[in-house]
Formats: sequence, structure tokens, C-alpha cells
Amino acid sequence: MVSYDALATALDQIHFDFPEIEIEENNERIKIPLKALQLLAKILKETSQGSTVSIVPIATEITTQAAAELIGCSRTHLVKLLENGEISFTKIGKHRRIKYQDIIDYKKKMNAEQRKLLIEMMKSDEEAGIYDP
Repeated sequence: MVSYDALATALDQIHFDFPEIEIEENNERIKIPLKALQLLAKILKETSQGSTVSIVPIATEITTQAAAELIGCSRTHLVKLLENGEISFTKIGKHRRIKYQDIIDYKKKMNAEQRKLLIEMMKSDEEAGIYDP
């Protein structure tokens, strides 16, 4: 967390798109895109909390099995979602491929809907006197 805090503090003070950093060991100075440094800060934060990090290019296409695992459903259910038009995909021969970003977007949408439904259920239970926060 110390590395993250130090980098985050330093990044808050940078106002250039390509700041220059110095490698202390050999005094070499290099310019690195600010967005890359911000990504490094996020990686440091996650790893310091014990989370694993995976970097996947947005345009990466994944298999139906990998997509199903990512959203936590069966491959059969995922194929139904694809065929119903709920998630975009391309077909290469007999194989369906889904853009990684499309799966992430679907997962975010489903999480938001679940959160909304839970809040509605809690409010309904409160009104009925079943749930006491």
C-alpha cells in the first residue's frame, strides 16, 4: 500500500500527458504516458490488497466458455443470452467469439440491476415491517 500511496500522491500533482520519470539506479529519465502510470497505481493498489490482476486488451475476443465463467453462468445459458441478442458476438465458422468489453459491460449491467432489485426488496420489507435496518 505504501507504493500505491506514494505513486497516487505523485500522480495527483502531475498535469502533463507524458511526465518524465527517473530510474534511480542508472539515473535514466524516460517519458511515460500518464494513463500508464495511473494504471500502474491501480495495479499496485489491488496487489497490495491481495487481489490478483489481469490485464486484457479491450478488443480481445474470448470463447463462450471463458465468457460464461467470467459472468458466473453455464455455457448453455450464455449461448441463450447471445442468441437472444443480450450480448453481441461474432461467429467464426461454428464458433462464437465475444468481445471481452461486451462481457464486462453485461456483467456491470446485471450487477446494477441486482443491486436495484435488492434495494427495492429491502424497502418493501421495511414497509411491511419484516426488515428492520
